[in-house]
Amino acid sequence: MDVARTDGPGHGRELAAAAVRQGAKHVIAVGGDGTVHEVANGLLRTATDAALGVVPIGSGNDFAKLVGVYGHDPVRAVARLVTARSRRFDAGRVCDEWFVNSVGFGFGPAVVQARNAMPHLRGFLSYLVPIVKTFFKFEPPVFEVVAPGFRERGYMMMVEVCNGTTAGGSYRFAPDADPADGKMDVCLIRRVSLPRFLVAIPRVMRGTHLTMREVALIKTAKLVIRSPEQPLVLHVDGELREPGVNECTVELERGRWNVLVAR
Repeated sequence: MDVARTDGPGHGRELAAAAVRQGAKHVIAVGGDGTVHEVANGLLRTATDAALGVVPIGSGNDFAKLVGVYGHDPVRAVARLVTARSRRFDAGRVCDEWFVNSVGFGFGPAVVQARNAMPHLRGFLSYLVPIVKTFFKFEPPVFEVVAPGFRERGYMMMVEVCNGTTAGGSYRFAPDADPADGKMDVCLIRRVSLPRFLVAIPRVMRGTHLTMREVALIKTAKLVIRSPEQPLVLHVDGELREPGVNECTVELERGRWNVLVAR
């Protein structure tokens, strides 16, 4: 077994690609969702059947929830990987980058910006405090969201495009999402007042928000999102991106790669 440490942004992608070139059949990402994102991109940019395994030691660990290792300490997670089975998962693409859990527009990336500015926060507070702080200065942008059989334009709090069930650690934007069904679950939340926002937070955490009048959920393999008034800002698996464009396409490729799922 070979062990390599990342030494900066993008290094996880390079290490994963190098491991595949050297014949690795399994590549284990030890870290949080950012590490998983980089390692996954290293695998997805190569023609490989090598499988990704995860030992979660991050704060959110959203992807770990999909593969049966969430909530386990590193020793237990490794033990579960020993008997894990390989399963084909879908993977999405946006702005020439792969994502494996979620992509978000609007409020989501604004929260990531706020969280990045408060590195001293840990655990659940590192997600809750930036959310509350962001709300009071956030101006919902005008988005146009287009998918087969669906089109909506208006002021929106956020659009979260999910391959997994959660984003931001504890928020179940797409409680019924399946990372291997060939569809993204797109949670669209329209502009809301502060009282409705405070009601929505616990409902999103429980996954019971889908009946709220401000919420729409669609399932699709392709989505176009436009921001006519300002360039798009997005997060990709929780990593902030500012591509400098007003329109982008989010697409899913079914069964694109192998992932180790603990039994």
